[in-house]
Amino acid sequence: MLLDAVQIQKILPHRFPFLFLDRVIAATPGESIVAQKLVSMSDPILQGHFPDNPILPGVVQIEAMAQAAVVLANLSGLFDPELHNCYFIGIQEAKFRAPVVPGEVLTIEVKALRLGRLGKFAGEVRSGDQVKSSGTFTAIIEPKIKPARPSDTPA
Repeated sequence: MLLDAVQIQKILPHRFPFLFLDRVIAATPGESIVAQKLVSMSDPILQGHFPDNPILPGVVQIEAMAQAAVVLANLSGLFDPELHNCYFIGIQEAKFRAPVVPGEVLTIEVKALRLGRLGKFAGEVRSGDQVKSSGTFTAIIEPKIKPARPSDTPA
C-alpha cells in the first residue's frame, strides 16, 4: 500500500462522509494512480439510496475518480494542499454499467491525459474484473486566496 486513509487526508480536504478513497495501492507520478474504496452498509449515503436496495450512486463513483486525480496531481508535484485548491470542473463520457452494492471493494484507476493547472483524466471503477463505471473529467488547480486579516483592511 502506498497511502493509507490518514495520509490521503493530508492531501485531500474531504472528510467523512465525503472522502471516497480508503487507500492508494499504486501510482506512477505524471501518469496514473490506483486507489480503493471499501463499500460498507454503514456508509451514510446508502441509508437513503435506496433503503430496500442499497447502491452507491454513480456520482459518488465519479467523485472518487476525481479525488484520486487530485492525489495523483499531488504525487506528481503539481498540487500542494497548503497552497492550492483543486476544483472538479467537468465530466465527459460518464458511463454507469453495473450497480455497486455494500461489501464490494472498488478499484479506482485514473490515468492523466493532461497534467498541469488544467488537467484532464480518464477513470474507471471496477469491482473485481467487472467495470462499474467510467468517464473522462477535467479539473483545475487554483492558488488559495488567504482571507484578509482585520488589521490588513484600511480604516
